[in-house]
Amino acid sequence: MWQQLLDGNARFADDSVERPHSDRNRREELRGGQAPVAAVLSCSDSRVPVEMLFDAGLGDIFVIRTAGGCVDAAVSGSLDFAVETLGVSLVIVLSHEACGAVGAAIDAVDKADIPIGLQRVFVEKIAPSVIAAKARGRGARAEVEKEHAGITAEHLIDRIPAIQTGVADGTLGVVAARYRLEDGRVETVSQRL
Repeated sequence: MWQQLLDGNARFADDSVERPHSDRNRREELRGGQAPVAAVLSCSDSRVPVEMLFDAGLGDIFVIRTAGGCVDAAVSGSLDFAVETLGVSLVIVLSHEACGAVGAAIDAVDKADIPIGLQRVFVEKIAPSVIAAKARGRGARAEVEKEHAGITAEHLIDRIPAIQTGVADGTLGVVAARYRLEDGRVETVSQRL
């Protein structure tokens, strides 16, 4: 399944999209319910339209978006629903190049520049990824973005029983990835397939 999504991303990056499952027949078909093949936790950034960058169509991907791809109870519940109820066989954590939330977390760690207000929530959730990346000598923003995707993916496996069980019994794969704005490509950070 991951390779199929990467193939769709290659079409997107090469400007040769097929736009599958996007016609009236597909809309009619989905009136009876959904059966997405994957769930993607991604950043809310408007430059990261998940279905488009994987050249997927209606009903193909169950998408959850938060600033910085941060996880809270609602995100965990949504992913549990995707695995338990919808039966997805792949969960993807997708970070991206030039993430503003990651940049804010880096500034908070490096310069003690902590946002005031609710944006602070995202900084507090991403700061451990900044610290972990720096501890491994990988403090560049791109490396922190990758680290955050990987740490988040492991967090999902450790904290959501349905994901943990699916990974353990081989019925569910979990991938951490990063989208590059510069060339439209998604790169694999880590995978448990």
